[in-house]
Amino acid sequence: MSPTETGESGESGKTGEAGPAVSLTDVSMAFGGKTVLASVSLDIAPGSVVALLGANGAGKSTLIKILSGVHTDHGGQVRVDGVPVSLNSPLAARQLGIQTVHQRISEGIVPGLSVAENLVFEELAQRRGNPFLNGGRLLARAREIQAGLGLDWSDTVLRRDVTELDISDRQLLILARALATRPRLLILDEPTSALSAAEAERLFALVERMRDDGIAVLYVSHRLGEIDALADRLVVLRDGRLTEDQTKPFDWGAALRAMLAQAQEATTARPVREKASGDVVVSLRGVRLFEGRAPLDLDLRTGEVTGVVGLLGAGKTELARGLFGAEPFGTGAVTLDGRPYAPRRPADAIRAGVHLVPEDRHADALVPGWSVAQNISLPFLKSLSKAGLVQRSKEDALGRATIDALGVVARDEHSTVEELSGGNQQKVVVGRWLAETPRVLILDEPFRGVDIGARRDIGRRARALAAEGAAVLVLSADVDEVLEVADRVVVLAAGEIHLDAHGEDAERDRVIQTISASV
Repeated sequence: MSPTETGESGESGKTGEAGPAVSLTDVSMAFGGKTVLASVSLDIAPGSVVALLGANGAGKSTLIKILSGVHTDHGGQVRVDGVPVSLNSPLAARQLGIQTVHQRISEGIVPGLSVAENLVFEELAQRRGNPFLNGGRLLARAREIQAGLGLDWSDTVLRRDVTELDISDRQLLILARALATRPRLLILDEPTSALSAAEAERLFALVERMRDDGIAVLYVSHRLGEIDALADRLVVLRDGRLTEDQTKPFDWGAALRAMLAQAQEATTARPVREKASGDVVVSLRGVRLFEGRAPLDLDLRTGEVTGVVGLLGAGKTELARGLFGAEPFGTGAVTLDGRPYAPRRPADAIRAGVHLVPEDRHADALVPGWSVAQNISLPFLKSLSKAGLVQRSKEDALGRATIDALGVVARDEHSTVEELSGGNQQKVVVGRWLAETPRVLILDEPFRGVDIGARRDIGRRARALAAEGAAVLVLSADVDEVLEVADRVVVLAAGEIHLDAHGEDAERDRVIQTISASV
Protein backbone atom coordinates (compact mmCIF):
# COMPACT_ATOMS: atom_id res chain seq x y z
CA MET A 1 0.00 0.00 0.00
CA SER A 2 1.39 3.44 -0.93
CA PRO A 3 2.09 6.17 1.60
CA THR A 4 -0.71 8.24 0.08
CA GLU A 5 -3.18 5.53 0.94
CA THR A 6 -1.87 4.89 4.44
CA GLY A 7 -1.41 8.57 5.28
CA GLU A 8 2.19 7.95 6.36
CA SER A 9 5.10 10.02 5.23
CA GLY A 10 7.31 8.49 2.60
CA GLU A 11 10.60 9.60 1.17
CA SER A 12 10.51 11.04 -2.29
CA GLY A 13 14.03 10.36 -3.56
CA LYS A 14 14.39 9.42 -7.20
CA THR A 15 11.02 7.88 -7.86
CA GLY A 16 11.58 6.99 -11.48
CA GLU A 17 7.87 7.65 -12.05
CA ALA A 18 6.78 9.69 -15.05
CA GLY A 19 3.67 11.06 -13.33
CA PRO A 20 3.47 14.23 -11.23
CA ALA A 21 4.36 14.20 -7.55
CA VAL A 22 1.35 16.43 -6.85
CA SER A 23 -1.41 17.50 -9.19
CA LEU A 24 -4.42 19.78 -8.92
CA THR A 25 -7.42 19.42 -11.21
CA ASP A 26 -10.10 22.13 -11.48
CA VAL A 27 -9.41 23.39 -7.96
CA SER A 28 -11.73 26.27 -7.09
CA MET A 29 -12.53 28.21 -3.94
CA ALA A 30 -14.70 31.14 -2.94
CA PHE A 31 -14.96 33.32 0.15
CA GLY A 32 -18.21 35.12 0.88
CA GLY A 33 -19.44 34.58 -2.67
CA LYS A 34 -16.24 35.91 -4.25
CA THR A 35 -14.23 33.42 -6.30
CA VAL A 36 -10.56 33.44 -5.29
CA LEU A 37 -9.49 30.36 -7.29
CA ALA A 38 -11.21 29.37 -10.53
CA SER A 39 -10.66 25.87 -11.97
CA VAL A 40 -6.90 25.80 -11.40
CA SER A 41 -5.18 22.71 -12.82
CA LEU A 42 -1.47 22.21 -12.23
CA ASP A 43 0.94 19.26 -12.29
CA ILE A 44 4.22 19.43 -10.35
CA ALA A 45 6.70 16.77 -11.42
CA PRO A 46 9.26 15.09 -9.14
CA GLY A 47 12.65 16.77 -9.40
CA SER A 48 11.24 20.01 -10.82
CA VAL A 49 11.18 23.58 -9.52
CA VAL A 50 7.94 25.32 -10.47
CA ALA A 51 7.79 29.06 -9.79
CA LEU A 52 4.41 30.54 -8.89
CA LEU A 53 4.01 34.24 -9.70
CA GLY A 54 1.15 36.61 -9.10
CA ALA A 55 0.40 40.04 -7.70
CA ASN A 56 -1.05 40.42 -4.22
CA GLY A 57 -4.59 39.06 -4.18
CA ALA A 58 -4.02 36.80 -7.20
CA GLY A 59 -4.81 33.63 -5.23
CA LYS A 60 -1.30 32.40 -4.38
CA SER A 61 -1.90 32.22 -0.63
CA THR A 62 -5.18 30.38 -1.11
CA LEU A 63 -3.52 27.81 -3.37
CA ILE A 64 -0.70 27.31 -0.85
CA LYS A 65 -3.18 26.87 2.00
CA ILE A 66 -5.15 24.26 0.04
CA LEU A 67 -1.98 22.25 -0.56
CA SER A 68 -0.99 22.76 3.10
CA GLY A 69 -4.31 21.41 4.39
CA VAL A 70 -5.43 24.74 5.86
CA HIS A 71 -8.30 25.43 3.44
CA THR A 72 -10.40 22.30 3.00
CA ASP A 73 -13.71 23.58 1.62
CA HIS A 74 -12.67 23.73 -2.03
CA GLY A 75 -13.79 22.20 -5.29
CA GLY A 76 -11.73 20.02 -7.60
CA GLN A 77 -9.26 17.27 -6.88
CA VAL A 78 -5.75 17.02 -5.42
CA ARG A 79 -3.64 13.94 -6.16
CA VAL A 80 -0.34 12.81 -4.66
CA ASP A 81 1.60 10.31 -6.78
CA GLY A 82 -1.57 9.92 -8.87
CA VAL A 83 -3.77 8.94 -5.91
CA PRO A 84 -6.71 11.22 -4.95
CA VAL A 85 -6.18 12.56 -1.43
CA SER A 86 -8.06 14.61 1.13
CA LEU A 87 -5.84 17.30 2.59
CA ASN A 88 -8.17 17.89 5.52
CA SER A 89 -5.59 19.27 7.95
CA PRO A 90 -1.99 20.52 7.98
CA LEU A 91 -0.97 17.24 9.63
CA ALA A 92 -2.60 15.24 6.82
CA ALA A 93 -0.69 17.30 4.24
CA ARG A 94 2.61 16.74 6.03
CA GLN A 95 1.96 13.01 6.40
CA LEU A 96 1.45 12.88 2.64
CA GLY A 97 4.83 14.51 2.12
CA ILE A 98 3.76 18.11 1.49
CA GLN A 99 5.86 20.53 3.52
CA THR A 100 5.32 24.29 3.49
CA VAL A 101 7.74 26.98 4.58
CA HIS A 102 5.44 29.97 5.04
CA GLN A 103 6.41 33.57 4.40
CA ARG A 104 5.26 34.49 7.91
CA ILE A 105 7.98 33.00 10.10
CA SER A 106 5.68 32.99 13.15
CA GLU A 107 3.62 30.24 11.51
CA GLY A 108 6.57 27.83 11.60
CA ILE A 109 7.98 28.08 15.11
CA VAL A 110 6.65 27.14 18.56
CA PRO A 111 7.52 29.80 21.16
CA GLY A 112 8.39 28.39 24.56
CA LEU A 113 10.27 25.45 23.07
CA SER A 114 14.01 25.35 22.52
CA VAL A 115 15.75 25.62 19.17
CA ALA A 116 16.46 21.86 19.33
CA GLU A 117 12.83 21.03 20.15
CA ASN A 118 11.66 23.16 17.23
CA LEU A 119 14.10 21.39 14.91
CA VAL A 120 12.74 17.95 15.85
CA PHE A 121 9.15 19.11 16.39
CA GLU A 122 7.85 17.40 13.26
CA GLU A 123 9.11 14.04 14.50
CA LEU A 124 7.94 14.62 18.07
CA ALA A 125 4.44 15.47 16.86
CA GLN A 126 4.13 12.13 15.05
CA ARG A 127 5.55 9.91 17.82
CA ARG A 128 3.06 7.57 19.43
CA GLY A 129 3.03 7.27 23.20
CA ASN A 130 5.62 9.48 24.90
CA PRO A 131 6.40 12.28 22.41
CA PHE A 132 9.52 13.43 24.23
CA LEU A 133 13.17 12.50 23.77
CA ASN A 134 15.74 12.68 26.54
CA GLY A 135 18.12 15.62 26.38
CA GLY A 136 21.01 13.75 24.81
CA ARG A 137 18.97 12.13 22.04
CA LEU A 138 17.15 15.41 21.39
CA LEU A 139 20.39 17.33 20.89
CA ALA A 140 21.89 14.56 18.76
CA ARG A 141 18.88 14.54 16.42
CA ALA A 142 18.79 18.35 16.30
CA ARG A 143 22.46 18.36 15.24
CA GLU A 144 21.67 15.91 12.42
CA ILE A 145 18.77 18.03 11.17
CA GLN A 146 20.68 21.30 11.21
CA ALA A 147 23.62 19.67 9.44
CA GLY A 148 21.30 18.90 6.51
CA LEU A 149 21.15 22.64 5.84
CA GLY A 150 24.79 23.26 6.65
CA LEU A 151 24.00 24.92 9.99
CA ASP A 152 26.41 24.62 12.89
CA TRP A 153 24.66 25.98 15.96
CA SER A 154 26.35 25.12 19.24
CA ASP A 155 24.59 23.11 21.94
CA THR A 156 24.21 26.36 23.86
CA VAL A 157 22.21 27.85 20.98
CA LEU A 158 20.20 24.64 20.53
CA ARG A 159 19.11 24.83 24.19
CA ARG A 160 17.89 28.45 23.92
CA ASP A 161 14.25 29.41 23.50
CA VAL A 162 13.57 29.67 19.78
CA THR A 163 12.38 33.27 20.16
CA GLU A 164 15.99 34.26 20.96
CA LEU A 165 16.96 33.52 17.34
CA ASP A 166 16.81 36.40 14.89
CA ILE A 167 14.34 36.26 12.00
CA SER A 168 16.78 34.88 9.43
CA ASP A 169 17.89 32.07 11.76
CA ARG A 170 14.27 31.14 12.44
CA GLN A 171 13.74 30.91 8.68
CA LEU A 172 16.76 28.60 8.35
CA LEU A 173 15.47 26.45 11.22
CA ILE A 174 12.11 25.97 9.49
CA LEU A 175 13.84 25.08 6.22
CA ALA A 176 16.11 22.54 7.94
CA ARG A 177 13.15 20.89 9.67
CA ALA A 178 11.15 20.66 6.44
CA LEU A 179 14.05 19.11 4.54
CA ALA A 180 14.62 16.50 7.26
CA THR A 181 11.26 14.91 6.40
CA ARG A 182 12.34 14.19 2.78
CA PRO A 183 9.13 15.66 1.35
CA ARG A 184 7.48 14.83 -1.97
CA LEU A 185 6.61 18.50 -2.43
CA LEU A 186 8.29 21.43 -0.69
CA ILE A 187 6.46 24.75 -0.93
CA LEU A 188 8.71 27.77 -0.39
CA ASP A 189 6.73 31.00 0.07
CA GLU A 190 9.01 34.03 -0.40
CA PRO A 191 11.84 32.01 1.16
CA THR A 192 14.57 34.65 0.87
CA SER A 193 12.57 37.53 2.36
CA ALA A 194 14.41 37.27 5.71
CA LEU A 195 17.76 35.94 4.47
CA SER A 196 21.08 37.64 3.83
CA ALA A 197 22.72 37.29 0.42
CA ALA A 198 25.00 34.52 1.72
CA GLU A 199 22.09 32.67 3.33
CA ALA A 200 20.06 33.01 0.14
CA GLU A 201 22.92 31.48 -1.87
CA ARG A 202 22.94 28.55 0.55
CA LEU A 203 19.20 28.13 0.00
CA PHE A 204 19.62 28.20 -3.79
CA ALA A 205 22.22 25.42 -3.60
CA LEU A 206 19.82 23.45 -1.46
CA VAL A 207 16.95 23.88 -3.93
CA GLU A 208 19.18 22.57 -6.70
CA ARG A 209 20.15 19.60 -4.52
CA MET A 210 16.47 18.88 -3.84
CA ARG A 211 15.77 18.92 -7.56
CA ASP A 212 18.60 16.42 -8.09
CA ASP A 213 17.14 14.23 -5.31
CA GLY A 214 13.74 14.10 -7.02
CA ILE A 215 11.89 16.44 -4.68
CA ALA A 216 9.24 18.65 -6.29
CA VAL A 217 9.50 22.32 -5.33
CA LEU A 218 6.84 25.01 -5.63
CA TYR A 219 8.78 28.28 -5.38
CA VAL A 220 6.68 31.38 -4.68
CA SER A 221 8.59 34.63 -5.09
CA HIS A 222 8.39 38.11 -6.56
CA ARG A 223 12.16 38.13 -7.14
CA LEU A 224 12.40 37.33 -10.81
CA GLY A 225 16.18 36.94 -10.79
CA GLU A 226 15.85 34.05 -8.33
CA ILE A 227 13.16 32.44 -10.44
CA ASP A 228 15.20 32.78 -13.62
CA ALA A 229 18.16 31.09 -11.92
CA LEU A 230 16.30 28.28 -10.15
CA ALA A 231 13.02 27.42 -11.84
CA ASP A 232 12.44 24.95 -14.66
CA ARG A 233 8.94 26.27 -15.22
CA LEU A 234 6.82 29.24 -14.20
CA VAL A 235 3.08 29.65 -13.87
CA VAL A 236 1.20 32.90 -13.30
CA LEU A 237 -1.96 33.39 -11.26
CA ARG A 238 -4.15 36.42 -11.87
CA ASP A 239 -7.56 36.92 -10.26
CA GLY A 240 -7.61 33.25 -9.26
CA ARG A 241 -6.89 31.88 -12.74
CA LEU A 242 -3.76 30.44 -14.29
CA THR A 243 -2.95 32.89 -17.07
CA GLU A 244 0.54 31.79 -18.12
CA ASP A 245 2.59 28.57 -18.12
CA GLN A 246 6.17 28.63 -19.45
CA THR A 247 9.27 26.50 -19.45
CA LYS A 248 12.80 27.82 -19.85
CA PRO A 249 13.91 30.07 -21.44
CA PHE A 250 11.29 32.36 -19.91
CA ASP A 251 9.59 35.20 -21.78
CA TRP A 252 9.53 37.76 -18.97
CA GLY A 253 7.56 40.31 -20.96
CA ALA A 254 4.74 37.81 -21.47
CA ALA A 255 4.93 36.68 -17.84
CA LEU A 256 4.66 40.23 -16.52
CA ARG A 257 1.81 41.06 -18.89
CA ALA A 258 -0.02 37.96 -17.65
CA MET A 259 0.59 38.97 -14.05
CA LEU A 260 0.11 42.73 -14.12
CA ALA A 261 -2.16 43.61 -17.02
CA GLN A 262 -5.58 42.63 -18.22
CA ALA A 263 -6.14 41.25 -21.69
CA GLN A 264 -5.77 44.14 -24.11
CA GLU A 265 -9.30 43.75 -25.41
CA ALA A 266 -10.70 43.89 -21.87
CA THR A 267 -9.19 47.24 -20.97
CA THR A 268 -10.95 50.56 -21.18
CA ALA A 269 -9.55 53.14 -23.56
CA ARG A 270 -7.44 55.54 -21.51
CA PRO A 271 -8.21 59.21 -21.91
CA VAL A 272 -5.20 61.31 -22.83
CA ARG A 273 -4.37 63.58 -19.89
CA GLU A 274 -2.00 66.50 -19.97
CA LYS A 275 0.76 67.07 -17.46
CA ALA A 276 -0.63 68.80 -14.38
CA SER A 277 0.40 72.42 -13.86
CA GLY A 278 -0.92 72.69 -10.31
CA ASP A 279 1.06 73.63 -7.24
CA VAL A 280 3.34 71.11 -5.57
CA VAL A 281 1.58 69.75 -2.48
CA VAL A 282 4.08 67.12 -1.35
CA SER A 283 7.77 67.14 -2.22
CA LEU A 284 10.16 64.31 -1.33
CA ARG A 285 13.89 64.84 -1.68
CA GLY A 286 16.54 62.22 -0.95
CA VAL A 287 14.08 59.79 0.65
CA ARG A 288 15.49 56.27 0.87
CA LEU A 289 12.85 53.51 1.03
CA PHE A 290 15.33 50.63 1.48
CA GLU A 291 18.79 50.53 3.00
CA GLY A 292 21.46 50.36 0.34
CA ARG A 293 19.20 51.63 -2.46
CA ALA A 294 19.36 55.01 -4.18
CA PRO A 295 17.25 57.81 -2.67
CA LEU A 296 14.28 59.11 -4.62
CA ASP A 297 12.80 62.52 -5.41
CA LEU A 298 9.07 62.84 -6.06
CA ASP A 299 6.54 65.69 -6.26
CA LEU A 300 2.76 65.34 -5.92
CA ARG A 301 0.70 68.20 -7.36
CA THR A 302 -2.79 69.58 -6.97
CA GLY A 303 -5.25 68.34 -9.56
CA GLU A 304 -3.15 65.29 -10.41
CA VAL A 305 -3.58 61.57 -9.77
CA THR A 306 -0.14 59.98 -9.57
CA GLY A 307 -0.11 56.21 -10.04
CA VAL A 308 2.84 54.23 -8.68
CA VAL A 309 3.14 50.73 -10.09
CA GLY A 310 5.59 47.95 -9.24
CA LEU A 311 5.92 44.36 -8.14
CA LEU A 312 5.72 43.14 -4.56
CA GLY A 313 8.72 44.55 -2.72
CA ALA A 314 8.99 47.59 -4.99
CA GLY A 315 8.52 49.98 -2.06
CA LYS A 316 4.95 51.10 -2.71
CA THR A 317 3.67 50.32 0.78
CA GLU A 318 6.83 51.75 2.37
CA LEU A 319 6.19 55.00 0.50
CA ALA A 320 2.57 55.10 1.64
CA ARG A 321 3.31 54.29 5.28
CA GLY A 322 6.15 56.80 5.40
CA LEU A 323 3.93 59.63 4.16
CA PHE A 324 1.24 58.59 6.66
CA GLY A 325 3.62 58.49 9.63
CA ALA A 326 3.13 54.76 10.23
CA GLU A 327 6.80 54.02 9.42
CA PRO A 328 8.59 57.39 9.25
CA PHE A 329 11.28 57.86 6.62
CA GLY A 330 14.78 57.58 8.03
CA THR A 331 16.47 59.80 5.45
CA GLY A 332 15.71 62.75 3.23
CA ALA A 333 13.32 65.67 3.55
CA VAL A 334 9.59 65.99 2.89
CA THR A 335 7.55 69.17 2.60
CA LEU A 336 3.78 69.66 2.60
CA ASP A 337 2.63 72.90 0.96
CA GLY A 338 6.20 74.17 1.24
CA ARG A 339 6.58 73.51 4.96
CA PRO A 340 8.62 70.70 6.55
CA TYR A 341 6.51 67.59 7.02
CA ALA A 342 7.77 64.76 9.24
CA PRO A 343 4.84 62.87 10.80
CA ARG A 344 5.91 60.52 13.58
CA ARG A 345 2.55 58.78 13.78
CA PRO A 346 -0.67 58.58 11.73
CA ALA A 347 -2.42 61.13 13.96
CA ASP A 348 0.13 63.75 12.84
CA ALA A 349 -0.62 62.95 9.18
CA ILE A 350 -4.38 63.08 9.67
CA ARG A 351 -4.14 66.50 11.34
CA ALA A 352 -2.10 67.68 8.35
CA GLY A 353 -4.76 66.42 5.94
CA VAL A 354 -2.83 63.37 4.68
CA HIS A 355 -5.14 60.35 4.56
CA LEU A 356 -4.28 56.71 3.73
CA VAL A 357 -6.52 53.92 2.48
CA PRO A 358 -4.34 50.95 3.55
CA GLU A 359 -3.48 47.87 1.54
CA ASP A 360 -5.23 45.38 3.87
CA ARG A 361 -8.72 46.64 4.62
CA HIS A 362 -9.46 43.78 7.03
CA ALA A 363 -6.31 43.98 9.17
CA ASP A 364 -5.69 47.73 9.04
CA ALA A 365 -9.00 49.49 8.37
CA LEU A 366 -12.35 47.85 9.10
CA VAL A 367 -13.60 47.16 12.62
CA PRO A 368 -15.68 43.94 12.63
CA GLY A 369 -19.08 44.23 14.26
CA TRP A 370 -19.23 47.99 13.80
CA SER A 371 -21.69 49.69 11.51
CA VAL A 372 -20.89 51.47 8.27
CA ALA A 373 -21.33 54.84 10.01
CA GLN A 374 -19.08 53.86 12.93
CA ASN A 375 -16.33 52.62 10.63
CA ILE A 376 -16.42 55.80 8.55
CA SER A 377 -16.36 58.14 11.54
CA LEU A 378 -13.55 56.37 13.43
CA PRO A 379 -10.64 58.77 12.66
CA PHE A 380 -12.80 61.87 13.20
CA LEU A 381 -14.60 61.14 16.47
CA LYS A 382 -13.24 64.31 18.07
CA SER A 383 -14.98 66.55 15.53
CA LEU A 384 -18.19 64.53 15.90
CA SER A 385 -18.22 64.67 19.70
CA LYS A 386 -19.62 67.08 22.25
CA ALA A 387 -18.58 66.97 25.89
CA GLY A 388 -16.69 63.76 25.14
CA LEU A 389 -19.72 61.95 23.69
CA VAL A 390 -20.12 61.05 20.02
CA GLN A 391 -23.17 62.72 18.52
CA ARG A 392 -24.83 59.77 16.81
CA SER A 393 -26.96 61.99 14.58
CA LYS A 394 -23.80 63.52 13.05
CA GLU A 395 -22.16 60.10 12.76
CA ASP A 396 -25.21 58.67 11.01
CA ALA A 397 -25.40 61.66 8.66
CA LEU A 398 -21.76 61.11 7.74
CA GLY A 399 -22.50 57.45 7.02
CA ARG A 400 -25.48 58.29 4.82
CA ALA A 401 -23.49 60.91 2.90
CA THR A 402 -20.73 58.38 2.16
CA ILE A 403 -23.22 55.73 1.07
CA ASP A 404 -24.74 58.23 -1.37
CA ALA A 405 -21.43 59.67 -2.62
CA LEU A 406 -19.78 56.33 -3.39
CA GLY A 407 -22.83 54.22 -4.17
CA VAL A 408 -22.30 51.83 -1.26
CA VAL A 409 -24.83 49.01 -1.49
CA ALA A 410 -26.00 48.59 2.10
CA ARG A 411 -29.31 48.32 3.94
CA ASP A 412 -28.50 51.63 5.66
CA GLU A 413 -25.72 53.31 7.62
CA HIS A 414 -26.39 50.96 10.56
CA SER A 415 -25.49 47.82 8.56
CA THR A 416 -22.42 46.06 9.93
CA VAL A 417 -19.47 45.94 7.56
CA GLU A 418 -19.64 42.11 7.55
CA GLU A 419 -22.99 42.38 5.74
CA LEU A 420 -21.34 44.10 2.76
CA SER A 421 -19.59 42.66 -0.27
CA GLY A 422 -15.84 43.12 -0.65
CA GLY A 423 -16.28 45.97 -3.10
CA ASN A 424 -18.66 47.80 -0.81
CA GLN A 425 -16.38 47.27 2.18
CA GLN A 426 -13.60 48.92 0.17
CA LYS A 427 -15.91 51.84 -0.65
CA VAL A 428 -16.51 52.29 3.08
CA VAL A 429 -12.75 52.44 3.72
CA VAL A 430 -12.27 54.96 0.89
CA GLY A 431 -15.29 56.93 2.08
CA ARG A 432 -13.85 57.14 5.58
CA TRP A 433 -10.87 59.10 4.31
CA LEU A 434 -13.04 61.38 2.19
CA ALA A 435 -15.31 62.25 5.12
CA GLU A 436 -13.09 65.25 5.82
CA THR A 437 -11.65 66.55 2.54
CA PRO A 438 -7.96 65.59 2.49
CA ARG A 439 -5.05 67.62 1.19
CA VAL A 440 -3.41 64.37 0.10
CA LEU A 441 -5.17 61.03 -0.43
CA ILE A 442 -3.04 57.88 -0.63
CA LEU A 443 -4.73 54.75 -1.97
CA ASP A 444 -2.64 51.58 -1.44
CA GLU A 445 -3.96 48.74 -3.65
CA PRO A 446 -7.47 50.26 -3.55
CA PHE A 447 -8.96 47.97 -6.20
CA ARG A 448 -7.88 44.60 -4.81
CA GLY A 449 -10.75 42.17 -4.40
CA VAL A 450 -13.38 44.52 -5.83
CA ASP A 451 -15.46 44.17 -8.98
CA ILE A 452 -15.10 46.44 -11.99
CA GLY A 453 -18.10 48.56 -10.99
CA ALA A 454 -16.68 49.30 -7.54
CA ARG A 455 -13.28 49.94 -9.08
CA ARG A 456 -14.67 52.57 -11.43
CA ASP A 457 -16.71 54.22 -8.66
CA ILE A 458 -13.56 54.54 -6.53
CA GLY A 459 -11.54 55.76 -9.51
CA ARG A 460 -14.13 58.42 -10.38
CA ARG A 461 -14.14 59.68 -6.79
CA ALA A 462 -10.33 59.85 -6.74
CA ARG A 463 -10.30 61.88 -9.95
CA ALA A 464 -13.04 64.18 -8.67
CA LEU A 465 -11.04 64.81 -5.51
CA ALA A 466 -7.99 65.70 -7.61
CA ALA A 467 -10.11 68.09 -9.66
CA GLU A 468 -11.13 69.78 -6.39
CA GLY A 469 -7.46 70.54 -5.69
CA ALA A 470 -6.14 67.58 -3.72
CA ALA A 471 -3.08 65.51 -4.57
CA VAL A 472 -3.95 61.83 -5.06
CA LEU A 473 -1.45 58.96 -4.94
CA VAL A 474 -2.59 55.51 -6.15
CA LEU A 475 -0.29 52.54 -5.54
CA SER A 476 -0.91 49.22 -7.28
CA ALA A 477 0.74 46.18 -8.83
CA ASP A 478 -1.88 46.26 -11.60
CA VAL A 479 -0.76 48.28 -14.61
CA ASP A 480 -4.22 48.62 -16.14
CA GLU A 481 -5.82 49.76 -12.89
CA VAL A 482 -3.23 52.51 -12.58
CA LEU A 483 -3.52 53.55 -16.23
CA GLU A 484 -7.29 53.80 -15.91
CA VAL A 485 -7.21 56.36 -13.11
CA ALA A 486 -3.82 58.13 -13.21
CA ASP A 487 -2.63 61.26 -15.02
CA ARG A 488 0.96 60.26 -14.40
CA VAL A 489 2.61 56.86 -13.93
CA VAL A 490 5.70 56.16 -11.84
CA VAL A 491 7.39 52.74 -11.99
CA LEU A 492 9.02 51.78 -8.71
CA ALA A 493 11.44 48.86 -8.23
CA ALA A 494 13.42 48.09 -5.06
CA GLY A 495 12.65 51.59 -3.79
CA GLU A 496 13.98 53.38 -6.88
CA ILE A 497 12.10 55.25 -9.63
CA HIS A 498 12.63 53.73 -13.10
CA LEU A 499 9.98 55.68 -15.03
CA ASP A 500 8.04 58.90 -14.46
CA ALA A 501 5.72 59.55 -17.40
CA HIS A 502 2.68 61.72 -18.16
CA GLY A 503 -0.10 61.49 -20.70
CA GLU A 504 0.74 59.61 -23.89
CA ASP A 505 4.24 58.86 -22.58
CA ALA A 506 2.69 56.60 -19.94
CA GLU A 507 1.92 53.95 -22.54
CA ARG A 508 0.96 50.46 -21.41
CA ASP A 509 3.71 48.47 -23.12
CA ARG A 510 6.33 51.00 -22.07
CA VAL A 511 5.28 50.65 -18.42
CA ILE A 512 5.39 46.84 -18.58
CA GLN A 513 8.75 46.84 -20.36
CA THR A 514 10.16 49.17 -17.71
CA ILE A 515 9.00 46.86 -14.93
CA SER A 516 10.49 43.88 -16.76
CA ALA A 517 13.83 45.64 -17.26
CA SER A 518 14.02 46.76 -13.63
CA VAL A 519 13.90 43.32 -11.99
